Amino acid sequence: MAALYLVISIPLTLFMTIPALLTQGAGVSLMAAVLMPLLYTLFGFVFTLLGAWVYNLIAARIGGFEFTTAEAGRNFAKD
Repeated sequence: MAALYLVISIPLTLFMTIPALLTQGAGVSLMAAVLMPLLYTLFGFVFTLLGAWVYNLIAARIGGFEFTTAEAGRNFAKD
């Protein structure tokens, strides 16, 4: 999940750097543009980890989700 956040945030960061290059405060803006995807990825990983941990604690007490699957046949409807 964190890798997906990083992949999504890189193009957004490149798009955000255009206004930063056109203004006088480019140093701070470029630093923020570099740090934001890294922080976004880090916090995405941490909160996904915490969410999975909390789910596992709750699922251990109440049983979690239970579902069954079945093999689907190859009888597809034809147009």
